[in-house]
Amino acid sequence: MTDKIALVTGASRGFGAAVAEALAGAGYHVIAVARTVGALEELDDRIKAKGGSATLVPLDITDDVGLANLCRSVYERWGKVDLWLHSAIFACQLSPAAHVPVTDWDKSLAVNIRTTQRLITMVEPLLAAAGQARAVLPVETDVAGRKFMAAHGASKAAQQAIWDSWAAESTTRPLEILSFAPNPMPTALRARFYPGEKRDTLADPNTEAKRLMDFLAI
Repeated sequence: MTDKIALVTGASRGFGAAVAEALAGAGYHVIAVARTVGALEELDDRIKAKGGSATLVPLDITDDVGLANLCRSVYERWGKVDLWLHSAIFACQLSPAAHVPVTDWDKSLAVNIRTTQRLITMVEPLLAAAGQARAVLPVETDVAGRKFMAAHGASKAAQQAIWDSWAAESTTRPLEILSFAPNPMPTALRARFYPGEKRDTLADPNTEAKRLMDFLAI
């Protein structure tokens, strides 16, 4: 088995799945984390068909105990993580700022903000153990301040602030904390925000995954 380990949170579909496939094709063993078992199994089939390998982890990333158990298991089996892509996100329905349902606010805060910080806490020691490691956050450049996107835009801005602070704190260590902006893709997340958009004009997730691989020089 390869000695390069990649952790992909939000790996079941869209950009996360495409990057997981690309990393497996580049020789990484991929630890694929997502809630949807069926989508993870389909990802595993595609990875295996190309000669790659993956470990599937069906997990709700808001489960602190589950995350702790995952990171402990990763340490006990591999001792490190060389690359972490944090692609998991919650996108609530469009709603005016004054009328966002409390449940949507709470879930946006839980998934996009709190869980990002908790994952950083738990994954950082695994990245440090690799010696030279990288963490990548996909960023959305077209949501902050847009109408009907108060919850999503606010939670993504806070997530980016956490990530940027982590990056600034890591400049003297052999740990790169990076952000990457994929071009708009025809994902289920984007379809929530732009339901009438012509999807055939959007970028293919596999093409954007290749762009990320080039950016990382993998």
